[in-house]
Amino acid sequence: MGSAAVYQLAKKDRRVLGVDQYNPPHGFGSSHGETRITRQAIAEGREYVPLVLRANEIWKQIEQETGRELFTQTGILIMASNAMDKPNKFVDNTIAAANAYGIAHSELSAQDIADRFPQFNLKGDEKGYFEDGAGFLRAEECISAQLELAKKYGAELHTNEKFIEYRQTDDGVLVKTSQGHYKASKLIFTAGPWVREVLPQQCENTVQIYRQVLYWFEIATNAGRYEVGNFPVFNWEFNTAHEDFIYGFPSLDGKSIKIATEQYAATTSPETVSRSVDEQEIQAMYRQYVEPYLPDISAKCLRAETCLYSLAPDWKFIIDYHPENRNIIIASPCSGHGFKHSAAIGEILADMATDTVPGIDITSFSLKC
Repeated sequence: MGSAAVYQLAKKDRRVLGVDQYNPPHGFGSSHGETRITRQAIAEGREYVPLVLRANEIWKQIEQETGRELFTQTGILIMASNAMDKPNKFVDNTIAAANAYGIAHSELSAQDIADRFPQFNLKGDEKGYFEDGAGFLRAEECISAQLELAKKYGAELHTNEKFIEYRQTDDGVLVKTSQGHYKASKLIFTAGPWVREVLPQQCENTVQIYRQVLYWFEIATNAGRYEVGNFPVFNWEFNTAHEDFIYGFPSLDGKSIKIATEQYAATTSPETVSRSVDEQEIQAMYRQYVEPYLPDISAKCLRAETCLYSLAPDWKFIIDYHPENRNIIIASPCSGHGFKHSAAIGEILADMATDTVPGIDITSFSLKC
């Protein structure tokens, strides 16, 4: 969201400074690990659909201007079991959102899924949703492309420079970093898992940070079935618990596929999180979530990375003005599915910073504390 906001402000011919404590794209926050799923029908809430539809338009514009490949269309398969103790709403909500916005899709039975995608070891009670227009974004490429364009349009970018504090002035804000002081009329925080450092004191504890792990397991047999064009991005829910599902991607290297779940057992922070992934954790993931469902995939993990989710209490985004200073804008947390929307959110932040009413309704994403 930071790279998107800097790009959009520079394109508006505004004098803009982007500051990052690392050198983006980097692996310390929430926007790395090769790929991110993008889908048009959003089960998490229909208020997200206009965001992702606008983001898709912006990604295409950036591709044309930079010549970079950012989006790959593979379709998405979303599955859930019909035999759950409690009704699973993710597939149903996705279908409802697709119908509400006229998004092309198919509803699939377990037999339909088995016939079309033999890569999955189904129980036989699944129901499915397939959206042809979905796919994945190359996360680091998206960030690099927007920073490239930001510089092209005149933005100044400072990397490896850490934010320390800010204070209000009569006509804006004064920001202190590890390298100096800067005065500006508006300040946008896209701090990701560091958001608690900039939230009002009464709001700090409303955002929780969770460690997530991304795995690249080796394809043991039938590698061709997992290539782009033969295998979709997917989301497969086994239960109603937030963490009882897997999602994954086609192979980009012909040797492995990226698979992950979500973990909410313990909170963490960017400073204390364990960024290493040990063999015990890898094998637990394989035994529980890979071996029973993807028979062609071996237990050999070729790569594993950690990332951080920042979650609001209602699991929604926060895109709002600071409650004590409308010259400060806060955009975070992303609550686990922000990347697909980020290009559009950058445009919204640029509108907010230039006192323009955004073209997309963001009232659902207000800061609540």
